[in-house]
Amino acid sequence: MNEIKNCPVCNGTEFKPFLSAVDYTVSNDTFNIVTCDGCGFHFTNPIPPIEKIGDYYKAESYVSHSSTNKGIINKLYQRVRKYTLKQKVKLVKRVGNGKDTLDIGAGTGHFLNACQNAGFNALGLEPDADARKFAEENFKANIKSLDELHGLPDASRDVITMWHVLEHVYDLRKDLDKITSVLKPDGRLIVAVPNMNSFDAKNYKEFWAAYDLPIHLYHFTPDDIKRLFAQYDMELEEMLPMKFDSYYVSMLSEKYKGGNIVKAFWNGWRSNLKAKEGSYSSQIYILKKKGN
Repeated sequence: MNEIKNCPVCNGTEFKPFLSAVDYTVSNDTFNIVTCDGCGFHFTNPIPPIEKIGDYYKAESYVSHSSTNKGIINKLYQRVRKYTLKQKVKLVKRVGNGKDTLDIGAGTGHFLNACQNAGFNALGLEPDADARKFAEENFKANIKSLDELHGLPDASRDVITMWHVLEHVYDLRKDLDKITSVLKPDGRLIVAVPNMNSFDAKNYKEFWAAYDLPIHLYHFTPDDIKRLFAQYDMELEEMLPMKFDSYYVSMLSEKYKGGNIVKAFWNGWRSNLKAKEGSYSSQIYILKKKGN
């Protein structure tokens, strides 16, 4: 295991324990989240070494890289995805000033395919070879290994999307430095991440599925996003809720807790009802370079 010595946001060195939770999808091992004394950021510590962390993704239940319809949760996920794909493409059209898009963590290529069908010059980057193969064979997607990121030309993409990807980025500072440089001066970066300030996070605590240890390395709030991207001369332009996520996360959380689907829907509904700006289960952050 790799011990993190410096806070990924403020570079601080003093941390205190926040929460311990089980990896319910693969190993059943327990992992820890700490809080930075300096800025309050929460992150998983220690974490598996980079050459081992891929083992913790090898679960059929990791549906963002899957097209399975087995089980009620996955069936609902697939139905909701059809709707949300359309909404995501609409968002890219609204905020973008051109057709050159980059989807980081493209998975099996469903969003990438939707962008291609909408007329975008869409490139996807994905670390998992099986996911890339699925995207190529089923969608003829322009998808490459994540290793290609640092070879991309600067100021070459109008819109960069990271749908539930930022929390997975192993070398956060190095990769964000490159990602923000690839963005055109008037481009937009769209980041979607779980929100640990949400009602469902506080309700489920160590059973909250969106902690997803150990593959979720960071656990964000809106203030964390603002502080993190300010270091790259980026500012928050707009924040949007992902209202379906509270139901999906609550269903998984109830499964881990040994509860039932009725309670999951109730808690998902309550989470959205109680949410104010900045406190939905998952949120979309639209960021731009300062002065643009």
